[in-house]
Amino acid sequence: MTPGGRLSAAIEALDRIIAGQPAERVLTRWARASRFAGSKDRAAVRDIVFDALRRRRSALWSSGQAEEPGRALVIGLMVQTEPAMLEAFDGEQHAPEPLTGAERAALHPDLSDAPPAIACDYPDVLTDEVIASFGRADAPEMAALRDRAPVDLRVNRLKASVQTALVSLAREGIGAEPIEGLPDALRVAQNPRRIAGSQAYRTGLVELQDAASQYVALQAGAKPGMRVLDLCAGGGGKTLALAASMDGEGVLCAYDADPGRMTDLPERAARAGAKVRILDDAALEKAAGRFDLVMVDAPCSGSGAWRRNPDAKWRLTPQRLGELVATQDTVLDAASQAVRPGGRLVYATCSILSDENRDRVRAFLDRNPAFRLEGDPISLMPGPDAGDGFFASVMSRAIRD
Repeated sequence: MTPGGRLSAAIEALDRIIAGQPAERVLTRWARASRFAGSKDRAAVRDIVFDALRRRRSALWSSGQAEEPGRALVIGLMVQTEPAMLEAFDGEQHAPEPLTGAERAALHPDLSDAPPAIACDYPDVLTDEVIASFGRADAPEMAALRDRAPVDLRVNRLKASVQTALVSLAREGIGAEPIEGLPDALRVAQNPRRIAGSQAYRTGLVELQDAASQYVALQAGAKPGMRVLDLCAGGGGKTLALAASMDGEGVLCAYDADPGRMTDLPERAARAGAKVRILDDAALEKAAGRFDLVMVDAPCSGSGAWRRNPDAKWRLTPQRLGELVATQDTVLDAASQAVRPGGRLVYATCSILSDENRDRVRAFLDRNPAFRLEGDPISLMPGPDAGDGFFASVMSRAIRD
């Protein structure tokens, strides 16, 4: 595909996404229908689409257009990131039609006079929450979500050392470097798209896991011999990180209110060499009060990970946020029942919004006087050299309630 052809494909995909179709589904269907597109073409189109979604409001502003077709978003994105690519709008070989005189006259590359929610790319309805969380509408934490996230790996200490993993990755042309302060973390610097097919990944030497998520799992304090429960296990990323911290010793259980989310966990655990017991509702009830450590990675807005899932940012409403807050309270109360006297409860979200984080912990402690806070909560913010936004708070249950 030519550069212009890639732009056209991205514009068509964005039109479908703006109409309400999920981004991943649109891109998957396009790739299946476009046999002429090579792997580099598919990757390039995907990057354009997701970059435009991350900057959906500012890209429209930069295009100078009042409406939001895919063409306007791609034009605005190119104005911000690659102005020379506007010349690829030439109408040749499936490229988009050239910019009209009116389109060129409307271009607005300067964001300094844009309203904060536009310059930082978030919905107007979240302005009050952003101010409550960061004290200002033009929060740098929100602006950081406009750029691509790094690709991080966790070396699975049950099977490999960091050096062994680096050597294995390098054999397949994947360059990575250790992340300071995280003993098992690597940041991929070269050929990240080869990871899923690499020998290191397929044999369980490494797992894809953001650095912030790894840090939270490490701070949970799982140790060999413990009884540990990952209550909102989902796909099992943190479950496997906890297993590595336990060195394969002890009892590690996983539960999710939607069992379908754990479908791949047994296979992932087997690949990683980890022993994980999958609990259903009845088994969870029987295990009440028996765990040394309960990890709750609660359902949330995912605001800390909007760089990876940008279309979710534009679907979040105050009503939906209120529903998530209510769910977080319910999940925390349920999790507290699984913790033994003297045990620990870790509440975590991949959110940077205070209503889902510190506010939920305060409310929980007010309702549950048997628990107390251990140390300061962890608040990790996204940034050019940082992982996702993440929050975690460690609480302990009194030996006698």
